[in-house]
Amino acid sequence: MTTTPTIDLTQQFTAVVEAASAVSSDVADFQASDDAALVSLSRLAARAKQLVDAHLALVAGEIAARSTREMGHSGLAQREGFRTAEELVKATSGASGKDATTAVRVGRLVREAATSGQVDPTSGEVFEAREPWLACVAAAVASGALSVGAADAIRTGLGLPTDNVPAAALADAAGALCALASTLDLDLLRGRAREFRDDLDEAGIADRERERFEKRALRVFSLGNGMGRLVWDLDPESYATVLELNNRATSPKRGVRFVSGENQQIAERILNDPRTIGQLASDTFLGLLQAGAHADSTNLLGTGAASIRVLVTKKTLETAGVSGAGGDWGSTGVSSGHGRIEATGAPLTAAALQRLACDGATTEVTLDSFGRPLDVGREHRTFTPKQRIALAIRDGACMFGDCDKEPSMTEAHHIIPWAEGGRTDLANGILLCKFHHLLVHDNGWEIYRVGTDYFLVPPPDVDPERRPRPMPSKSVAMRDVRREREHAG
Repeated sequence: MTTTPTIDLTQQFTAVVEAASAVSSDVADFQASDDAALVSLSRLAARAKQLVDAHLALVAGEIAARSTREMGHSGLAQREGFRTAEELVKATSGASGKDATTAVRVGRLVREAATSGQVDPTSGEVFEAREPWLACVAAAVASGALSVGAADAIRTGLGLPTDNVPAAALADAAGALCALASTLDLDLLRGRAREFRDDLDEAGIADRERERFEKRALRVFSLGNGMGRLVWDLDPESYATVLELNNRATSPKRGVRFVSGENQQIAERILNDPRTIGQLASDTFLGLLQAGAHADSTNLLGTGAASIRVLVTKKTLETAGVSGAGGDWGSTGVSSGHGRIEATGAPLTAAALQRLACDGATTEVTLDSFGRPLDVGREHRTFTPKQRIALAIRDGACMFGDCDKEPSMTEAHHIIPWAEGGRTDLANGILLCKFHHLLVHDNGWEIYRVGTDYFLVPPPDVDPERRPRPMPSKSVAMRDVRREREHAG
């Protein structure tokens, strides 16, 4: 639902940005402030951030309302090339994924509370808030009295109504927590919210146990330096299991050494291990995962323990001595050249390539004079496994915009459709994740090729001028190949 605005929000936001830009950023000015002034400035800066975060949440809530799943590819975020409102907010605000998700969640709460009881002029339906017991929380965010983080902490801690805890009781608790919020940091507020829920619902232990079990999740994030991070939300029982294994792997290095018999030898070995506690835990759990996958792969696609695909030029393999060419190791014992992990693009030294090659196999992909993997024609409608490997080497990820879906999560798209005579070769293929593949087919996006370069053309409702957007390769391995060819030339 959109209406004619009574105020110019863009003008107001611009004024806020200009006012903030006018505040001094000279370090000397802050150094000249006395202690009392710095404490006051800290509070004022926090207050300014709280107000800005609240307005970002309002924007995010409206974006979410215009990007619902039911709208499909006609939704605002989807038309702009994003799967969800959270992705659009993240891209336009520069926020982390977690902060963007929180902004959307709280923004949706505020919007629903403000529009509850209104009639949709298009459908005639009456808007109803999904969490009416949090109306006071939504109002406090909208007025700037409650931070977005505090609102999310109250919402998460109190949970949903049940037979044991009616919505009215949660509304009273939410009001009390709003009053306490200004005196507590987020961690303490979240804890108090859980305490309120426990006090209200002592009989609902089984419900909460089930709810926590349903919330278990493991998420994988790529970091900017080539590393990765796992965020694992465990239900209490699973957490106790993991905690037990972690303690068994690391406790001697944390001061717990009262063991005897064969365990004493293990404890001494762990204590004398040069790795840090964190490194030891990481290596132990990775080993347990690999051993478990090798022992039982019934819940996994494929069989055996996990394997990784590394992209490396033949010249580097030979230099490193992997393919039997000896290798020039020099006095330092370290060979030149490097490879790339296909899934992340992270570089690997020649020494690491040697180690991986001991148990691995190689697949050779021939490149033309431009550094492009050679194609195999139109004989098949679908791309062959070897072509998929070549596309992964060339593209590196989903080629749509800033999408970072790795090659294993993509599909090979025919730029000129097969039905229209398009060849199943690498020049006519490009990697797109499933979401962007559907978007290109269903929403009027177009892709075309000029020589070795690819371009994405948005539909008129996204860009009336339909200005082409370059689609450069995201493969760091291909950049290595081109650089090697340039140096050789």
